[in-house]
Amino acid sequence: MTNYSQPPRVPEKPTLDGLEAKWVRVWEEQGTYRFDRSRTREEIFSIDTPPPTVSGSLHIGHAFSYTHTDAIARFQRMRGREVFYPMGWDDNGLPTERRVQNYFGVRCDPSVPYDPDFTPPEKPGKQQVPVSRGNFIELCQRLTAEDEKAFEELWRHLGLSVDWSMTYATIDANSRAAAQRAFLRNLARGEAYLSEAPTLWDVTFRTAVAQAELEDRERPGAYHHLTFHAPDGATVEIATTRPELLPACVALVAHPDDERYRPLFGSTVRTPVFGVDVPVVAHRLADPEKGTGIAMVCTFGDTTDVVWWRELALETRSVLGFDGRILAEPPRGLTDPAGLEAYAQLAGLTVHSAKAKVVELLRASGDLLGEPRQISHPVKFFEKGDKPLEIVTTRQWYIRNGGRDAALRERLLERGRELQWHPEYMRHRYESWVGGLAGDWLISRQRFFGVPIPVWYPLDENGDPRHDAPIVPDEASLPVDPSSEAAPGYTGAQRDVPGGFTGDPDIMDTWATSSLTPQIAGGWERDPDLFARVFPMDLRPQAHEIIRTWLFSTVVRAHQEFGTLPWRHATISGWIVDPDRKKMSKSVGNVVTPMDLLVKYSSDGVRYWAASARPGADTAFDEGQMKVGRRLATKLLNASRFVLGIGATAAHAAAPEAVTEPLDRALLARLARAVDAVTAAFEAFDYGKALAAAEEFFWLFCDDYVELVKSRAYGEHGDTGAESARATLAIALSAVQRLFAPVLPYTTEETWSWWQDGSVHRAAWPAPLIVEDGDERVLDTATALIAAVRKAKSEQKLSMRAEVASVRITADGETIAAARLVLSDVRNAGSIGEAALEAVSGAELDVKVSV
Repeated sequence: MTNYSQPPRVPEKPTLDGLEAKWVRVWEEQGTYRFDRSRTREEIFSIDTPPPTVSGSLHIGHAFSYTHTDAIARFQRMRGREVFYPMGWDDNGLPTERRVQNYFGVRCDPSVPYDPDFTPPEKPGKQQVPVSRGNFIELCQRLTAEDEKAFEELWRHLGLSVDWSMTYATIDANSRAAAQRAFLRNLARGEAYLSEAPTLWDVTFRTAVAQAELEDRERPGAYHHLTFHAPDGATVEIATTRPELLPACVALVAHPDDERYRPLFGSTVRTPVFGVDVPVVAHRLADPEKGTGIAMVCTFGDTTDVVWWRELALETRSVLGFDGRILAEPPRGLTDPAGLEAYAQLAGLTVHSAKAKVVELLRASGDLLGEPRQISHPVKFFEKGDKPLEIVTTRQWYIRNGGRDAALRERLLERGRELQWHPEYMRHRYESWVGGLAGDWLISRQRFFGVPIPVWYPLDENGDPRHDAPIVPDEASLPVDPSSEAAPGYTGAQRDVPGGFTGDPDIMDTWATSSLTPQIAGGWERDPDLFARVFPMDLRPQAHEIIRTWLFSTVVRAHQEFGTLPWRHATISGWIVDPDRKKMSKSVGNVVTPMDLLVKYSSDGVRYWAASARPGADTAFDEGQMKVGRRLATKLLNASRFVLGIGATAAHAAAPEAVTEPLDRALLARLARAVDAVTAAFEAFDYGKALAAAEEFFWLFCDDYVELVKSRAYGEHGDTGAESARATLAIALSAVQRLFAPVLPYTTEETWSWWQDGSVHRAAWPAPLIVEDGDERVLDTATALIAAVRKAKSEQKLSMRAEVASVRITADGETIAAARLVLSDVRNAGSIGEAALEAVSGAELDVKVSV
């Protein structure tokens, strides 16, 4: 409770410098943001905070979006909700592996034995040192621990009001147990399954890739026109951008209504160079307008090939290995001696070199028509990869997500409609993604630093794994690592021997763990009391580009396990773009790290820039806005110092009955409207609109009201008027500090501490005062009059303190009546001698100033 008898403690020269270090320490010591788990679910506001990827450094885009979440968290806390706001670290997966490889100069080779004394090279060379899986994981853990410390330091400096005692990592034991438990339950319900099928494959990382991790990149290519040969000597011309896959050709396909090719349906043609007979078939996806209207089906050139292969029950002729090179073994069906000789020239070549060789062979055979026609076309890449994806046949784990189940897809679309989106139009991105799913969610990865797939397989008498009879652990034993632990019922000596067992070598996709962040943070199955208090959560904040991955996958897992949404609201932030409107990203090389900006403009200045954005909108990186934010924070310091230095106290802030003057009551009426506007905006998760409404009132307060009542507040015109002004100033300052608190936490905490007890961030959100006879027109009239006087002085190149001999005010009757109520304050603020008022029906306000 505030001690009203204690005078304000205002520093002589307040500054923003050093506020971060001061208040971070106080907040930690006093547990200002510590979550009180004794509160009921109705009293709690829980946030599924995005765990940033621990792979180097945070950039300004992180500071941008995390500020939005923090502003909402602070608002909800001041509204009386107990805020569950933990931080996580997403430290497993490819980004971490790639950083470790580059940082230490190593690469993981599971065939290398573990070395307990391994030390990475002091200076990484061009050739990466092969290390065991165990040593590689240790290096990953070592580097992520260092990164996490740096991340936490930056987040604290930015002023995030998270409870740091509840931090988790997506690779820690609790997260691994949760991810494996969810997978085992998916498996038990038939939602997880193992399948051997064509798989999108990154040849650099040598791992499968899910549909959600794809991106199209524009790349140069070329159409090559080839001739296939019919038994009667006729030729069929096709156009392809991938001649290197000619030995993998299994059919030619045209649209069933294409009259040019209908006579060929059901017949066979022979491939050029390789001499393999392939059928000519019909399918609705063949485009008569593309190329020559008839396409070469290869296993596999693209996802359409996969569709044709599956729906037309075509053969499989794989020619690409996991390393992206042509396999040494010729594909099935290639028996022609000349074709085998040609294929031998391709074996071991990269896709690029194989393409050149096949074109050379086609020229020699006379089956290349003309020269390749250069084009630019979209090519599918793994979002973190550097080479185009290939499609190879592999055995992978999948989770059903509606890609092949229309009923499940519709139910997940309904979940999207149940969710409250901010902004609402982002729901269409979700619906577009779900409606366009082409298959189930591929969750297994052929990598090392991640959550292991928690299954083993029995080996038959030949030592071959029985993939149709996986061995699963008891949930109580989780987390497990099948690559180092024996399967239940077996001993370690039985690993990889006939009649024994083998562990699944794969790990889960990072999204298979991240999709469980509400469960991990909330203590699912680990802390049932906490989980019941925070789940389903209230808010998921995230960026728009991962609606298809993180948001959708989290909805899938919650729907499968609990039959509910994982949260009630989703707030979607846009990207930070550079001056050329390009997204800031490490790969482009245009990122800006935030710490220097936080020091230069203050954390509050950077937060101001971030919170000024519209939800969901891409926002330009703008140091100018940060300067504006720093000036605003400085103005709040100085305005607080002035108000408290003029005699306003905490007692005044609690005495609205002392506000008697018309101008003061009008100011409180305007304040009430501002509080309503800021509150409504925050409740709609629109931090930008909330900040704008608070700022609009604040500048009116500083630039006009304070100047209008300064003389009266000093007591130059009687005690009653002075007390009214001081009470109004105190009430307004108290409200302003709290309205700005979600965005400017350091400045508001500092200025609040000068005259109030406790933290402003645990203070009650301001409630609008009911000022029955507060007439905002009185305030508007006063500001218009003082603005006219200032303009006249400026035009005559006079100091704003210069005395004015007289003013003549003409306006309609209501405005003149309002002017009479504030004339004394206007004359004092403008140093005006005589004032004459004239009411003229229908007249606009006109002020003539005589110096």
